[in-house]
Amino acid sequence: MKKNIVAISKRTFVLTLGVFTLFSCVSDSDSPGLEFMPDMYRSPAIETYVDYGWVKEEINVEAMMTASAKHPPIHTIPYHGKVEDLSLYLPYHRKANSFAPVTHGLQEKHGWNLSTEAGGDYFIAAEDKNPIELTSDNEKDIFKKGKELFNINCAHCHGEKGDGKGPMVESGAYLGVPDFKNLKNLPDGQVFYSIYYGKGMMGAHAPLLNKKEIWTVVHHINKLRLDDYGAGSVQEEVVSDSSTVEEAN
Repeated sequence: MKKNIVAISKRTFVLTLGVFTLFSCVSDSDSPGLEFMPDMYRSPAIETYVDYGWVKEEINVEAMMTASAKHPPIHTIPYHGKVEDLSLYLPYHRKANSFAPVTHGLQEKHGWNLSTEAGGDYFIAAEDKNPIELTSDNEKDIFKKGKELFNINCAHCHGEKGDGKGPMVESGAYLGVPDFKNLKNLPDGQVFYSIYYGKGMMGAHAPLLNKKEIWTVVHHINKLRLDDYGAGSVQEEVVSDSSTVEEAN
């Protein structure tokens, strides 16, 4: 009985292999034949520095608004996404304190905007309001994105609850990380400034997050430190933290 089953299995395998082989054969000598899994051995024809938003005089707006490895022309501002978010890609106009080159390794030759004052623009940054306005339609997505970015970049020290008890603190590697609940009166602009340039033991996050992402994280931090924070809560008038597009031109 077992021998019959083995014999049938072998015949079935040989027959199946033969069928696949026959179907793979084509009359065109230049053809590789029928490819059953082309994605495993044929890489997609994608060129790194080709603008796929404009190919053969055909414009693909969605592709134009995606991130690209292409270098932007000199004196222009690289951005992707929605046109209305353009101001968020303008350079941050607040200056880091004069000690930043020593404490956080921020060098002017690398493009950092440094102040000659010891306090930099930290206190002036209190005037800056979050340019990403929460509405009943977008707050769910903003909080979701903010939480995702926070958990990746901040939670290892600040903790997922913002209580200052992240794994790095619990291990004893860092001390003095504050509980956000104790920073309820800290203005959004100063929260942004601290994330952007770094503060204390925390390094600058500008190389890791763009301005839109940092402001999104600020929304999440507010949700952690403030009760009932959201689109329905009382919020101050939204003012962009950057110069306008017209001023940049």
